[in-house]
Amino acid sequence: MMAPRTSESGLGEHFIQFERIPLIYGRVPKVANSSVKAALTRLLDEPPEEGLRSTADAFWRRGTHGETSMIDATAALHRRGTHLIFSFVRNPFDRLVSAFNNKLIEIASVPGAMERMGLERHMPFERFLEVVAGTDDADLDVHLLPQSTILCIDDVIVPGFIGKLEAMPEHWQVLRRRMRQWGLPALGRLPSKNVRRSGKTELLHYFNSPRTIELAFERYRQDFELFYPDQPIDELALGNMTKTSAPWERFVQPVGSLA
Repeated sequence: MMAPRTSESGLGEHFIQFERIPLIYGRVPKVANSSVKAALTRLLDEPPEEGLRSTADAFWRRGTHGETSMIDATAALHRRGTHLIFSFVRNPFDRLVSAFNNKLIEIASVPGAMERMGLERHMPFERFLEVVAGTDDADLDVHLLPQSTILCIDDVIVPGFIGKLEAMPEHWQVLRRRMRQWGLPALGRLPSKNVRRSGKTELLHYFNSPRTIELAFERYRQDFELFYPDQPIDELALGNMTKTSAPWERFVQPVGSLA
């Protein structure tokens, strides 16, 4: 059974705001987040402070000499008319497997938030899904938080541009074009950071029963309905995309844009 959902989104500050340029990134863990953050460091005017890695939210809060800050979904929504707000999403089945492998199999100890949820190292995947399905958004580790919870506020999608990890090279190029249209600095190529698995061929090993598919689908129903409405659920559970779609876009071109 799907856990009760919160009526509001955010549950924290998930958006990186640049103070000197009109750009905001809605960061979604386990969706090339490390790579995107690495690319964004190129937009900083000053070398960042030492001791903090760009993958950490703390870096963007206090390690950029005031060039960036972290804001919540409500604050980001209020800037949608003046800032290019972008993010990327991932097939929820694939994102779940990535979080399970990375946090409960590969590393030596379970992160605190996951441990408080009742998750354990090397636990059966179906049991992992049961725990996630029975946990409220407010108590989920951020790596398991629905993408819709991060990127929406009161059922309104905050970013004006959302690309898909499954089409990352193409959608990254579209994002770069949109940034040029906004008169923003060049973002450059996307670095490859923390790439651990290909994703597609492994999903059948995990989602190999109607129950595992149902548990994931019910818990992340809004992610599927918002971001993958044109994809059959049984194909997504196999890691397949029946067609390549364009990025989701909904924003007004800035005054003086090149387009």
